[in-house]
Amino acid sequence: MKKLVFNFLLIISFSGIPLSAQYQPKDISRADVKKANQWVEQIYNSLSQDEKLGQLFIVALYTNKDDNHINQVRNIVTNDKIGGLILMQDDASREINLVNEFQQKSKIPLMIGMDAEWGIYQRINTAHKFPWAMTLGAIQDKELIYQMAAKIAEDCKRMGVNWDFAPVVDVNTNPSNPIIGNRSFGSEVSNVTKSALSYANGLQDNNILAAIKHFPGHGDTNTDSHLDLPVVSHSLERLNKIEIAPFKALMNKGIGGVMVAHLYVPSLESGKGIPASVSKKIVTDLLKDKLGYKGLIITDALNMGAVANKYKPGELDALAFKAGNDIMLFSQGVAEGKKLIQKAIDKGEISQDRVEESVKKILLTKYYLGLNQYTPKNPENVNFDINNKSHTKLVQNLYSNALTLLKDEKKLLPLSSNTTYYYIPLEEAPYQTFANQLNVSSKVIVKKASEINTIPANSTVIVGFHKDNSTAYKPYKISAESKKVLADLAKNQNIILNVFGSAYALKDIDISKVSTVLVSYENNDDSMTATADAFNGKTKISGRLPVLINDTLKPGMGIDLKVSHKINCIK
Repeated sequence: MKKLVFNFLLIISFSGIPLSAQYQPKDISRADVKKANQWVEQIYNSLSQDEKLGQLFIVALYTNKDDNHINQVRNIVTNDKIGGLILMQDDASREINLVNEFQQKSKIPLMIGMDAEWGIYQRINTAHKFPWAMTLGAIQDKELIYQMAAKIAEDCKRMGVNWDFAPVVDVNTNPSNPIIGNRSFGSEVSNVTKSALSYANGLQDNNILAAIKHFPGHGDTNTDSHLDLPVVSHSLERLNKIEIAPFKALMNKGIGGVMVAHLYVPSLESGKGIPASVSKKIVTDLLKDKLGYKGLIITDALNMGAVANKYKPGELDALAFKAGNDIMLFSQGVAEGKKLIQKAIDKGEISQDRVEESVKKILLTKYYLGLNQYTPKNPENVNFDINNKSHTKLVQNLYSNALTLLKDEKKLLPLSSNTTYYYIPLEEAPYQTFANQLNVSSKVIVKKASEINTIPANSTVIVGFHKDNSTAYKPYKISAESKKVLADLAKNQNIILNVFGSAYALKDIDISKVSTVLVSYENNDDSMTATADAFNGKTKISGRLPVLINDTLKPGMGIDLKVSHKINCIK
């Protein structure tokens, strides 16, 4: 037995491939580890230097762009022998056909990535949308997040995607954050960490790689890094306590990837204006050496304004690799980047060992994801497969478990079938699904904001703030007109306020005279149906506020409401 263990350790030490904190399939045998190492060694030794450098790059493939773009990507795959693609908008079957083609053209199977934080709907609009992370952060049973991620993994596999660039582990402490916000699980480190681990495990247990992002923490920024370079000016003590804390907690959990942000963090990088993504102090000294991360390190997209406005294509890639990243994502200059990396190797600025380390990590991950035996995907019926009743059932259950009841002073919920209710939909987004579903078990009369004076005094009035759900980045603020309507109604009515949008919408809303306040977090058919079911007593309410709103609305707040068994449907 001792000899067997010694031989196993010998295999690992000779291979030179770090395995301890990198993604591996569950219950992998020693024989399989040995086979994986042998495959990596064999492939690595068969590659030319140009092919090795090619593995370091992932470029974008858009199916909503013209043939010129497709041909450019085709040429990069063929000539530059890149390591992977990131799939962007928007045609599922066309993407599958192109991925099949490009995989056949590649000597080494391509890693296919996608931003699918709320499912592949984030890029493929015929897919089913899953809740945003902020909504998931309100859910107390984190096993539900695991189930969601497992379903996302199923959809990814259907598309030929191997790597979901998720979950976001940024702690959103800034309500004005223009780019994270709904993409964060919340403002509490523990909740973010638990939610993210469930999400990552749901992906990786189903053989889709995860990537926690955006290191070292993008949660307290006022600038969109797609446009310019955000600055995170906190002290080292604060960074360790909040921003870096989830990453540190997840370092040894086997999560396959970490994505490094385009942020300027003076406490971690003394060089003025140097983004984290090209900072050796942040990527190598902190992430790799101090935190001990052994998995794949990938830059955030290199076309983003935070870095693309400052560095030339190719130059940026070489700087990112020199800093310690394994993969340059969304490269805008593969050929030039390879030349500059090789030039730095020739000058002794980058060691060949660094190339070997990164390429072997990439190859090992590809093997563990099954890419050594790539099977082409069939595009037929893909739109049904990624959007059907199984998705609807799961998603509505997620929204149901996220519902957060912040107050219910007059016990107005659940609704009674013996009472007439009035419903006032406010703000800019659709509301009809909610109104229709409410009427299934209760009598609800819809009124416009201009008609509130026709409602009898002391009635129970449901007010809905319906915010635009089309993207995660839409403003959450409530208009002055809607605030006035709510204030006028609260003078002589019993109010149930429902926020179909970010909980941050309540930041400057006076709810002191509002009896009942419920947060649904999003405004779409699934969330509206789930909310109506809770209003009608068909499902429980158990969510908790995931973010700090103001001095009175704090993380962890929420009231449980059990299922009502006294439901009489109106005939």
